[in-house]
Amino acid sequence: MYIPEEILETVRMIEYENLDIRTVTMGINLRDCISEDIDRLREKVYEKIVSRAEDLVEVSERVSKKYGIPIVTKRIAVTPVSIIVGGAIRGMEREEAIRECAKVGETLDRAARDVGVDFIGGYSALVHKDITWEEGVLIDSIPSMMSRTERVCSSVNVASTRSGINMTAIRRMGEVIKETGERTENAIGCTKLVVFANAPEDNPFMAGAFHGVGEGDVVINVGVSGPGVVRAVVEKLKGKDIGTLYNEIKKTAFKITRVGELIGREVSRELKVPFGIVDISLAPTPARGDSVANILEAMGLERCGTHGSTAALAILNDAVKKGGAMAASYVGGLSGAFIPVSEDAGMVRAVEDGALSLDKLEAMTSVCSVGLDMIAIPGKTPASTISAIIADEIAIGVINNKTTAVRIIPVPGKDVGDYVEFGGLLGRAPIMEVNHYSSEEFIKRGGRVPSPIHSLRN
Repeated sequence: MYIPEEILETVRMIEYENLDIRTVTMGINLRDCISEDIDRLREKVYEKIVSRAEDLVEVSERVSKKYGIPIVTKRIAVTPVSIIVGGAIRGMEREEAIRECAKVGETLDRAARDVGVDFIGGYSALVHKDITWEEGVLIDSIPSMMSRTERVCSSVNVASTRSGINMTAIRRMGEVIKETGERTENAIGCTKLVVFANAPEDNPFMAGAFHGVGEGDVVINVGVSGPGVVRAVVEKLKGKDIGTLYNEIKKTAFKITRVGELIGREVSRELKVPFGIVDISLAPTPARGDSVANILEAMGLERCGTHGSTAALAILNDAVKKGGAMAASYVGGLSGAFIPVSEDAGMVRAVEDGALSLDKLEAMTSVCSVGLDMIAIPGKTPASTISAIIADEIAIGVINNKTTAVRIIPVPGKDVGDYVEFGGLLGRAPIMEVNHYSSEEFIKRGGRVPSPIHSLRN
Protein backbone atom coordinates (compact mmCIF):
# COMPACT_ATOMS: atom_id res chain seq x y z
CA MET A 1 0.00 0.00 0.00
CA TYR A 2 1.14 3.55 -0.76
CA ILE A 3 0.51 6.12 1.96
CA PRO A 4 -0.04 9.87 1.25
CA GLU A 5 3.44 10.81 2.47
CA GLU A 6 5.02 8.39 -0.01
CA ILE A 7 2.95 9.80 -2.86
CA LEU A 8 3.98 13.37 -2.02
CA GLU A 9 7.61 12.28 -1.78
CA THR A 10 7.39 10.67 -5.22
CA VAL A 11 5.85 13.85 -6.67
CA ARG A 12 8.78 15.85 -5.29
CA MET A 13 11.24 13.37 -6.82
CA ILE A 14 9.59 13.79 -10.21
CA GLU A 15 9.16 17.57 -10.12
CA TYR A 16 12.48 18.64 -8.65
CA GLU A 17 14.91 15.71 -8.77
CA ASN A 18 14.49 14.30 -12.31
CA LEU A 19 13.02 10.93 -11.30
CA ASP A 20 11.73 9.11 -14.35
CA ILE A 21 11.16 5.73 -15.91
CA ARG A 22 14.07 5.83 -18.31
CA THR A 23 12.70 3.07 -20.51
CA VAL A 24 9.92 0.59 -21.03
CA THR A 25 11.44 -2.10 -23.22
CA MET A 26 9.47 -4.87 -24.90
CA GLY A 27 11.45 -8.03 -25.54
CA ILE A 28 10.30 -10.04 -28.57
CA ASN A 29 11.36 -13.56 -29.57
CA LEU A 30 12.12 -13.81 -33.31
CA ARG A 31 13.21 -17.44 -33.47
CA ASP A 32 9.90 -18.41 -35.07
CA CYS A 33 10.78 -16.04 -37.94
CA ILE A 34 13.64 -18.25 -39.15
CA SER A 35 13.43 -19.03 -42.84
CA GLU A 36 15.80 -20.23 -45.55
CA ASP A 37 14.50 -17.42 -47.75
CA ILE A 38 15.99 -14.07 -46.67
CA ASP A 39 13.11 -12.01 -48.05
CA ARG A 40 10.58 -14.16 -46.22
CA LEU A 41 12.65 -13.90 -43.03
CA ARG A 42 12.64 -10.10 -43.21
CA GLU A 43 8.90 -10.10 -43.88
CA LYS A 44 8.21 -12.32 -40.87
CA VAL A 45 10.49 -10.23 -38.64
CA TYR A 46 8.65 -7.04 -39.56
CA GLU A 47 5.22 -8.61 -39.05
CA LYS A 48 6.16 -10.11 -35.68
CA ILE A 49 7.55 -6.85 -34.29
CA VAL A 50 4.69 -4.69 -35.51
CA SER A 51 1.98 -7.09 -34.34
CA ARG A 52 3.51 -7.41 -30.86
CA ALA A 53 4.54 -3.80 -30.29
CA GLU A 54 1.87 -1.81 -32.12
CA ASP A 55 0.31 -0.60 -28.84
CA LEU A 56 3.51 -0.26 -26.78
CA VAL A 57 3.94 3.50 -27.17
CA GLU A 58 0.25 4.33 -26.73
CA VAL A 59 -0.09 2.21 -23.58
CA SER A 60 3.15 3.52 -22.09
CA GLU A 61 2.06 7.11 -22.61
CA ARG A 62 -1.36 6.39 -21.11
CA VAL A 63 0.17 4.80 -18.00
CA SER A 64 2.65 7.66 -17.73
CA LYS A 65 -0.17 10.18 -17.79
CA LYS A 66 -2.28 8.17 -15.33
CA TYR A 67 0.44 8.15 -12.66
CA GLY A 68 2.16 11.41 -13.58
CA ILE A 69 5.51 9.65 -13.96
CA PRO A 70 7.54 10.42 -17.09
CA ILE A 71 8.50 7.48 -19.31
CA VAL A 72 11.38 8.91 -21.31
CA THR A 73 11.89 6.26 -23.99
CA LYS A 74 10.05 3.25 -25.38
CA ARG A 75 12.20 0.52 -26.85
CA ILE A 76 12.19 -2.97 -28.30
CA ALA A 77 14.76 -5.74 -27.85
CA VAL A 78 14.75 -8.76 -30.15
CA THR A 79 16.47 -12.13 -30.39
CA PRO A 80 20.09 -11.66 -31.49
CA VAL A 81 19.91 -11.39 -35.26
CA SER A 82 22.92 -13.68 -35.74
CA ILE A 83 20.82 -16.53 -34.31
CA ILE A 84 18.03 -16.19 -36.87
CA VAL A 85 19.80 -15.37 -40.15
CA GLY A 86 22.09 -18.38 -40.54
CA GLY A 87 19.78 -20.56 -42.61
CA ALA A 88 18.95 -17.70 -44.97
CA ILE A 89 22.49 -16.52 -45.76
CA ARG A 90 24.38 -19.83 -45.73
CA GLY A 91 25.46 -20.63 -49.27
CA MET A 92 25.75 -16.98 -50.32
CA GLU A 93 29.04 -15.37 -51.23
CA ARG A 94 30.32 -13.50 -48.19
CA GLU A 95 29.87 -10.00 -49.64
CA GLU A 96 26.31 -10.80 -50.69
CA ALA A 97 25.61 -12.25 -47.24
CA ILE A 98 26.91 -9.06 -45.59
CA ARG A 99 24.58 -6.94 -47.75
CA GLU A 100 21.56 -9.14 -47.07
CA CYS A 101 22.26 -9.24 -43.34
CA ALA A 102 22.47 -5.43 -43.21
CA LYS A 103 19.04 -5.33 -44.86
CA VAL A 104 17.67 -7.23 -41.84
CA GLY A 105 18.89 -4.27 -39.77
CA GLU A 106 17.01 -1.96 -42.12
CA THR A 107 13.89 -4.07 -41.54
CA LEU A 108 14.30 -3.64 -37.78
CA ASP A 109 14.67 0.11 -38.31
CA ARG A 110 11.49 0.29 -40.38
CA ALA A 111 9.54 -1.71 -37.81
CA ALA A 112 10.80 0.50 -34.98
CA ARG A 113 9.81 3.63 -36.89
CA ASP A 114 6.36 2.29 -37.75
CA VAL A 115 5.48 1.42 -34.13
CA GLY A 116 7.00 4.67 -32.87
CA VAL A 117 9.71 3.41 -30.49
CA ASP A 118 12.94 5.30 -29.94
CA PHE A 119 15.36 2.39 -30.36
CA ILE A 120 15.40 -1.28 -31.21
CA GLY A 121 18.20 -3.52 -29.94
CA GLY A 122 19.29 -6.99 -30.95
CA TYR A 123 21.44 -6.59 -34.03
CA SER A 124 23.74 -8.72 -31.96
CA ALA A 125 26.14 -11.64 -31.91
CA LEU A 126 27.23 -13.81 -28.98
CA VAL A 127 30.81 -14.82 -29.74
CA HIS A 128 32.35 -15.27 -26.31
CA LYS A 129 33.92 -18.61 -27.25
CA ASP A 130 34.16 -18.65 -31.05
CA ILE A 131 32.65 -17.05 -34.13
CA THR A 132 30.36 -18.92 -36.51
CA TRP A 133 30.24 -17.94 -40.17
CA GLU A 134 26.93 -16.08 -39.84
CA GLU A 135 28.12 -14.28 -36.69
CA GLY A 136 31.19 -13.11 -38.58
CA VAL A 137 28.95 -11.89 -41.40
CA LEU A 138 26.76 -9.93 -38.97
CA ILE A 139 29.79 -8.34 -37.31
CA ASP A 140 31.23 -7.36 -40.70
CA SER A 141 27.88 -5.82 -41.68
CA ILE A 142 27.61 -3.49 -38.67
CA PRO A 143 29.28 -0.39 -40.22
CA SER A 144 27.12 -0.60 -43.35
CA MET A 145 23.96 -1.26 -41.33
CA MET A 146 24.65 1.69 -39.00
CA SER A 147 25.16 4.03 -41.94
CA ARG A 148 21.66 3.17 -43.25
CA THR A 149 19.58 3.09 -40.05
CA GLU A 150 18.60 5.50 -37.27
CA ARG A 151 17.11 3.45 -34.43
CA VAL A 152 18.92 0.13 -34.52
CA CYS A 153 21.38 -0.72 -31.74
CA SER A 154 24.02 -3.41 -31.96
CA SER A 155 25.93 -5.42 -29.37
CA VAL A 156 28.57 -8.13 -29.45
CA ASN A 157 29.37 -10.31 -26.44
CA VAL A 158 33.06 -11.23 -26.75
CA ALA A 159 33.71 -12.88 -23.38
CA SER A 160 32.24 -14.59 -20.35
CA THR A 161 33.61 -15.79 -17.06
CA ARG A 162 32.63 -19.34 -18.02
CA SER A 163 34.16 -19.29 -21.51
CA GLY A 164 37.06 -16.86 -21.33
CA ILE A 165 37.88 -14.02 -23.74
CA ASN A 166 37.67 -14.21 -27.52
CA MET A 167 40.63 -12.04 -28.47
CA THR A 168 40.02 -12.61 -32.19
CA ALA A 169 36.56 -11.08 -31.80
CA ILE A 170 38.01 -8.16 -29.80
CA ARG A 171 40.55 -7.53 -32.56
CA ARG A 172 37.77 -7.44 -35.14
CA MET A 173 35.52 -5.18 -33.02
CA GLY A 174 38.24 -2.54 -32.84
CA GLU A 175 38.23 -2.48 -36.63
CA VAL A 176 34.43 -2.44 -36.81
CA ILE A 177 34.16 0.46 -34.37
CA LYS A 178 36.77 2.42 -36.30
CA GLU A 179 34.93 1.83 -39.59
CA THR A 180 31.54 2.63 -38.07
CA GLY A 181 32.91 5.95 -36.83
CA GLU A 182 34.17 6.78 -40.30
CA ARG A 183 30.91 5.83 -42.04
CA THR A 184 28.44 7.71 -39.80
CA GLU A 185 28.14 11.44 -39.14
CA ASN A 186 30.07 12.49 -36.00
CA ALA A 187 30.60 8.75 -35.43
CA ILE A 188 26.98 8.56 -34.22
CA GLY A 189 26.84 4.88 -35.17
CA CYS A 190 29.35 4.11 -32.40
CA THR A 191 26.92 5.49 -29.80
CA LYS A 192 24.62 2.59 -30.75
CA LEU A 193 27.29 -0.13 -30.66
CA VAL A 194 28.56 -1.84 -27.51
CA VAL A 195 31.01 -4.66 -26.81
CA PHE A 196 30.19 -6.84 -23.78
CA ALA A 197 31.55 -9.37 -21.37
CA ASN A 198 28.91 -11.39 -19.50
CA ALA A 199 26.02 -9.67 -21.29
CA PRO A 200 22.67 -10.06 -19.46
CA GLU A 201 19.69 -11.43 -21.38
CA ASP A 202 17.12 -9.07 -19.83
CA ASN A 203 18.83 -5.67 -20.06
CA PRO A 204 16.30 -2.94 -20.98
CA PHE A 205 18.98 -0.30 -21.65
CA MET A 206 20.47 0.49 -25.04
CA ALA A 207 22.73 -0.03 -26.82
CA GLY A 208 23.15 -3.46 -25.24
CA ALA A 209 19.58 -4.72 -25.08
CA PHE A 210 18.67 -8.00 -26.76
CA HIS A 211 16.02 -10.65 -26.04
CA GLY A 212 17.94 -13.61 -24.66
CA VAL A 213 17.33 -17.22 -25.65
CA GLY A 214 16.25 -17.98 -22.07
CA GLU A 215 13.40 -15.48 -22.30
CA GLY A 216 9.78 -16.15 -23.26
CA ASP A 217 7.96 -15.10 -26.41
CA VAL A 218 7.39 -11.52 -25.28
CA VAL A 219 8.11 -9.60 -22.07
CA ILE A 220 8.10 -6.09 -20.60
CA ASN A 221 11.26 -4.94 -18.83
CA VAL A 222 11.56 -1.54 -17.17
CA GLY A 223 14.60 0.62 -16.49
CA VAL A 224 14.36 3.22 -13.73
CA SER A 225 16.79 6.06 -13.23
CA GLY A 226 17.13 8.46 -10.33
CA PRO A 227 20.61 9.98 -9.88
CA GLY A 228 19.05 13.37 -9.12
CA VAL A 229 16.98 11.82 -6.32
CA VAL A 230 20.00 10.10 -4.77
CA ARG A 231 22.09 13.26 -5.07
CA ALA A 232 19.43 15.26 -3.20
CA VAL A 233 19.44 12.70 -0.38
CA VAL A 234 23.23 12.62 -0.12
CA GLU A 235 23.45 16.43 -0.04
CA LYS A 236 21.29 16.46 3.09
CA LEU A 237 23.73 14.14 4.90
CA LYS A 238 26.82 16.35 4.93
CA GLY A 239 29.15 15.23 7.73
CA LYS A 240 27.32 11.95 8.42
CA ASP A 241 29.30 8.73 8.55
CA ILE A 242 29.49 6.29 5.62
CA GLY A 243 27.16 3.75 7.25
CA THR A 244 24.40 6.36 7.56
CA LEU A 245 25.01 7.50 3.99
CA TYR A 246 24.87 3.93 2.71
CA ASN A 247 21.61 3.21 4.51
CA GLU A 248 19.88 6.32 3.15
CA ILE A 249 20.99 5.56 -0.42
CA LYS A 250 19.64 2.03 -0.01
CA LYS A 251 16.28 3.29 1.25
CA THR A 252 16.06 5.76 -1.64
CA ALA A 253 16.79 3.01 -4.18
CA PHE A 254 14.02 0.97 -2.55
CA LYS A 255 11.50 3.78 -3.18
CA ILE A 256 12.65 4.33 -6.77
CA THR A 257 12.39 0.62 -7.55
CA ARG A 258 8.84 0.44 -6.21
CA VAL A 259 7.83 3.19 -8.62
CA GLY A 260 9.46 1.32 -11.50
CA GLU A 261 7.76 -1.97 -10.73
CA LEU A 262 4.38 -0.24 -10.42
CA ILE A 263 4.72 1.25 -13.90
CA GLY A 264 6.14 -1.92 -15.43
CA ARG A 265 3.38 -4.14 -14.11
CA GLU A 266 0.71 -1.68 -15.21
CA VAL A 267 2.08 -1.51 -18.76
CA SER A 268 2.40 -5.30 -18.93
CA ARG A 269 -1.15 -5.75 -17.62
CA GLU A 270 -2.65 -3.41 -20.22
CA LEU A 271 -0.67 -5.02 -23.03
CA LYS A 272 -1.48 -8.52 -21.71
CA VAL A 273 2.24 -9.32 -21.77
CA PRO A 274 4.25 -10.93 -18.94
CA PHE A 275 6.26 -8.61 -16.71
CA GLY A 276 10.00 -9.37 -16.65
CA ILE A 277 12.32 -7.28 -14.50
CA VAL A 278 12.90 -3.80 -13.20
CA ASP A 279 16.45 -2.54 -13.72
CA ILE A 280 17.32 0.05 -11.08
CA SER A 281 20.24 1.81 -12.71
CA LEU A 282 21.38 5.32 -11.92
CA ALA A 283 21.60 6.34 -15.58
CA PRO A 284 22.46 10.05 -15.83
CA THR A 285 21.34 12.62 -18.37
CA PRO A 286 22.84 15.94 -19.50
CA ALA A 287 20.21 17.71 -17.32
CA ARG A 288 21.57 19.84 -14.49
CA GLY A 289 21.93 17.78 -11.28
CA ASP A 290 20.96 14.49 -12.93
CA SER A 291 24.49 13.17 -12.60
CA VAL A 292 26.28 10.22 -11.00
CA ALA A 293 29.42 12.38 -10.82
CA ASN A 294 27.46 14.90 -8.75
CA ILE A 295 26.48 12.14 -6.32
CA LEU A 296 30.14 11.21 -5.79
CA GLU A 297 30.98 14.87 -5.25
CA ALA A 298 28.12 15.23 -2.76
CA MET A 299 29.67 12.30 -0.90
CA GLY A 300 32.74 14.47 -0.28
CA LEU A 301 34.96 14.41 -3.37
CA GLU A 302 36.01 17.79 -4.68
CA ARG A 303 35.73 16.46 -8.21
CA CYS A 304 34.78 13.08 -9.66
CA GLY A 305 37.94 11.26 -10.67
CA THR A 306 40.06 12.28 -7.72
CA HIS A 307 41.41 9.72 -5.25
CA GLY A 308 38.52 8.01 -3.49
CA SER A 309 36.25 8.02 -6.55
CA THR A 310 36.39 4.24 -7.00
CA ALA A 311 35.58 3.66 -3.33
CA ALA A 312 32.70 6.13 -3.39
CA LEU A 313 31.29 4.54 -6.54
CA ALA A 314 31.54 1.07 -4.97
CA ILE A 315 29.53 2.28 -1.97
CA LEU A 316 26.91 3.86 -4.22
CA ASN A 317 26.60 0.86 -6.54
CA ASP A 318 26.20 -1.72 -3.79
CA ALA A 319 23.68 0.36 -1.84
CA VAL A 320 21.57 0.88 -4.95
CA LYS A 321 21.57 -2.84 -5.76
CA LYS A 322 20.63 -3.82 -2.21
CA GLY A 323 17.81 -1.29 -2.09
CA GLY A 324 16.45 -2.50 -5.42
CA ALA A 325 16.65 -6.16 -4.40
CA MET A 326 14.67 -5.38 -1.23
CA ALA A 327 11.94 -3.59 -3.18
CA ALA A 328 11.12 -6.09 -5.92
CA SER A 329 11.30 -9.81 -6.50
CA TYR A 330 12.39 -9.41 -10.11
CA VAL A 331 15.34 -7.04 -10.21
CA GLY A 332 17.59 -7.72 -13.17
CA GLY A 333 19.28 -6.28 -16.20
CA LEU A 334 22.32 -4.36 -15.08
CA SER A 335 21.16 -2.41 -11.97
CA GLY A 336 23.53 -0.12 -10.11
CA ALA A 337 25.29 3.00 -11.41
CA PHE A 338 26.27 3.98 -14.94
CA ILE A 339 29.17 6.33 -15.70
CA PRO A 340 28.72 7.40 -19.35
CA VAL A 341 30.82 10.49 -19.96
CA SER A 342 28.82 12.34 -22.61
CA GLU A 343 25.48 11.68 -20.90
CA ASP A 344 26.62 13.02 -17.51
CA ALA A 345 27.28 16.76 -17.18
CA GLY A 346 29.31 16.18 -14.01
CA MET A 347 31.55 13.67 -15.79
CA VAL A 348 32.12 16.14 -18.64
CA ARG A 349 33.13 18.84 -16.16
CA ALA A 350 35.51 16.42 -14.43
CA VAL A 351 37.19 15.65 -17.77
CA GLU A 352 37.43 19.37 -18.58
CA ASP A 353 39.03 20.08 -15.19
CA GLY A 354 41.61 17.32 -15.66
CA ALA A 355 40.29 15.26 -12.74
CA LEU A 356 38.99 12.35 -14.80
CA SER A 357 41.05 10.36 -17.28
CA LEU A 358 40.41 7.24 -19.33
CA ASP A 359 42.61 5.24 -16.95
CA LYS A 360 40.64 6.44 -13.90
CA LEU A 361 37.37 5.62 -15.62
CA GLU A 362 38.67 2.11 -16.25
CA ALA A 363 39.46 1.70 -12.56
CA MET A 364 35.97 2.90 -11.62
CA THR A 365 34.34 0.39 -13.96
CA SER A 366 35.59 -2.43 -11.74
CA VAL A 367 32.86 -1.51 -9.24
CA CYS A 368 30.07 0.00 -11.38
CA SER A 369 27.31 -1.62 -13.42
CA VAL A 370 28.61 -1.40 -16.95
CA GLY A 371 31.98 -0.11 -18.09
CA LEU A 372 33.63 2.43 -20.36
CA ASP A 373 30.55 4.16 -21.70
CA MET A 374 30.03 6.96 -24.22
CA ILE A 375 33.69 7.94 -24.35
CA ALA A 376 34.79 9.99 -27.35
CA ILE A 377 38.40 9.62 -28.49
CA PRO A 378 40.46 11.07 -31.36
CA GLY A 379 39.47 9.80 -34.79
CA LYS A 380 43.11 9.02 -35.57
CA THR A 381 43.23 6.38 -32.81
CA PRO A 382 44.36 3.06 -34.39
CA ALA A 383 41.90 0.16 -34.44
CA SER A 384 44.41 -1.90 -32.46
CA THR A 385 44.36 0.66 -29.64
CA ILE A 386 40.55 0.56 -29.59
CA SER A 387 40.75 -3.24 -29.38
CA ALA A 388 43.25 -2.99 -26.52
CA ILE A 389 40.96 -0.63 -24.59
CA ILE A 390 38.15 -3.16 -25.08
CA ALA A 391 40.42 -6.01 -23.96
CA ASP A 392 41.32 -4.23 -20.72
CA GLU A 393 37.69 -3.63 -19.87
CA ILE A 394 36.55 -7.11 -20.83
CA ALA A 395 39.28 -8.62 -18.63
CA ILE A 396 37.86 -6.71 -15.65
CA GLY A 397 34.45 -8.27 -16.29
CA VAL A 398 35.70 -11.81 -16.78
CA ILE A 399 38.02 -11.89 -13.77
CA ASN A 400 35.45 -10.26 -11.48
CA ASN A 401 32.49 -12.28 -12.81
CA LYS A 402 30.49 -9.16 -13.66
CA THR A 403 29.06 -7.47 -16.70
CA THR A 404 31.36 -4.94 -18.32
CA ALA A 405 31.05 -3.21 -21.66
CA VAL A 406 32.70 -0.66 -23.92
CA ARG A 407 30.91 2.01 -25.94
CA ILE A 408 33.74 4.06 -27.37
CA ILE A 409 33.52 6.65 -30.14
CA PRO A 410 36.48 7.48 -32.39
CA VAL A 411 35.33 10.75 -34.00
CA PRO A 412 36.90 11.49 -37.41
CA GLY A 413 38.58 14.89 -37.59
CA LYS A 414 38.43 15.45 -33.82
CA ASP A 415 41.34 15.50 -31.38
CA VAL A 416 41.94 16.08 -27.66
CA GLY A 417 40.44 19.43 -26.66
CA ASP A 418 37.60 19.20 -29.20
CA TYR A 419 33.98 18.30 -28.52
CA VAL A 420 31.35 16.29 -30.35
CA GLU A 421 27.62 17.01 -30.07
CA PHE A 422 25.20 14.07 -30.14
CA GLY A 423 22.09 15.79 -28.77
CA GLY A 424 19.25 14.51 -26.60
CA LEU A 425 20.09 11.94 -23.95
CA LEU A 426 23.41 11.22 -25.67
CA GLY A 427 24.70 14.67 -24.75
CA ARG A 428 28.02 16.32 -25.58
CA ALA A 429 31.40 14.63 -25.25
CA PRO A 430 34.90 16.02 -24.82
CA ILE A 431 37.50 14.13 -26.84
CA MET A 432 39.59 12.22 -24.29
CA GLU A 433 43.27 11.40 -24.56
CA VAL A 434 44.39 7.81 -25.12
CA ASN A 435 47.82 6.34 -24.48
CA HIS A 436 49.86 6.85 -27.66
CA TYR A 437 52.04 3.75 -27.22
CA SER A 438 51.10 0.84 -29.49
CA SER A 439 49.32 -2.39 -28.51
CA GLU A 440 49.23 -3.70 -32.07
CA GLU A 441 51.49 -6.72 -31.67
CA PHE A 442 49.53 -7.89 -28.64
CA ILE A 443 46.17 -7.50 -30.37
CA LYS A 444 47.38 -9.22 -33.57
CA ARG A 445 47.89 -12.45 -31.63
CA GLY A 446 44.14 -13.16 -31.51
CA GLY A 447 43.06 -16.52 -30.11
CA ARG A 448 41.14 -17.19 -26.92
CA VAL A 449 42.06 -16.43 -23.33
CA PRO A 450 41.04 -19.42 -21.16
CA SER A 451 38.42 -18.86 -18.49
CA PRO A 452 39.72 -18.02 -14.98
CA ILE A 453 39.98 -20.84 -12.45
CA HIS A 454 36.96 -19.67 -10.44
CA SER A 455 34.78 -20.33 -13.51
CA LEU A 456 34.88 -24.03 -12.64
CA ARG A 457 32.38 -23.59 -9.81
CA ASN A 458 29.24 -25.68 -10.29
